[in-house]
Amino acid sequence: MSIDLHIHSKASDGKLDAREIIMEAKKRRISFIAITDHDNISCQIEAITEAKKTAINYITGVELNITLTNPKYKEGKPFALDLLGYQFNPDNEALKNKLALLAKYREKRVAKIIEKVNLELKKQGIPEFSDKDLQNIKKTVEGSLGRPHIADYMVKKGIVTSRHEAFDKYLVECDVPKYPLNLKEASKLIREAGGKLVLAHPNDPNGTSLYPLTSNLIEQTEIIKETILTYIDGIECWHTIHNASTEKHYVAFAKENGLIMTGGSDCHQKPVIMGTIDVPHWVALQFRD
Repeated sequence: MSIDLHIHSKASDGKLDAREIIMEAKKRRISFIAITDHDNISCQIEAITEAKKTAINYITGVELNITLTNPKYKEGKPFALDLLGYQFNPDNEALKNKLALLAKYREKRVAKIIEKVNLELKKQGIPEFSDKDLQNIKKTVEGSLGRPHIADYMVKKGIVTSRHEAFDKYLVECDVPKYPLNLKEASKLIREAGGKLVLAHPNDPNGTSLYPLTSNLIEQTEIIKETILTYIDGIECWHTIHNASTEKHYVAFAKENGLIMTGGSDCHQKPVIMGTIDVPHWVALQFRD
């Protein structure tokens, strides 16, 4: 059984829609999947419907960004982590209402980021983004608006040659804080919608993870024990960026603490890497109804 429980669609920052992802999964003989868009569950009903047509096992998914603090790290200043919600009811009103609020905040955040980017462009003698540019960026988005969409537009305008360059030159420096969703609230939202909450890619040096606080795996799991453990149901042990040592450490930690274990490619279809992570077949058994 091939498993991928971390895939993004057009509803956030992926390239394919839900139907196309299901078709690609079938082509690749992936038998158990979840689409986990950023702050967005708009494609979940379609994904469930399409998965049934292909006999692929599907569970609902979402990726939430949270803000929390630990007095031992970053001088007690807030830091961000990503969480994965699984197997929740996509019609849950509290969850839908919160995600609608996050979507509105994302629009305000992008406008503020563009204001900061414009200051940098002006210094370099490059034409600034206009209100029309902002509207054009929004038109390219089917779901959750974010920095990757600004980056893609900068490539289109010829300001940079790649999304990576856009982040390096502008979008890291010009960032604006995300909506301050806290861990307790995220946990309540997913659990009360009937789902399970999982800490995403805890040791990803290039993503939102515990790595910026400490690269020491033992210290990372101490942070989880002190700050996070009560509110989560699992750990993403297998991920594109995780090496064998990270996998082994987090599998042992999950077993020790009675947590479920998940894994996935974190595929955004740039390129298509769905199903390329070796996730053990027994992971699916943790999600039996």
